[in-house]
Amino acid sequence: MTTATSKITSKYQATIPEPVRKVLHLKAGDAIAFDIEDDQIRIRKARPLDLVFAEALEGTLTEWDSAADEEAYREL
Repeated sequence: MTTATSKITSKYQATIPEPVRKVLHLKAGDAIAFDIEDDQIRIRKARPLDLVFAEALEGTLTEWDSAADEEAYREL
């Protein structure tokens, strides 16, 4: 097993380490998916179905889409 690490920035962003990018065949602009189960997270290259699902949900989440919400959650 190989372990790769990355630091989280103040904006909660992280660089995907090169060994992970190579295994997943990631390139700039690719989408990634996080599979969450209990306290385990798996990262993988997003499939077209993942993107279609996310787009379908997008229009249903308007209850948190106000200027006040944007201001309140900007730093997350």
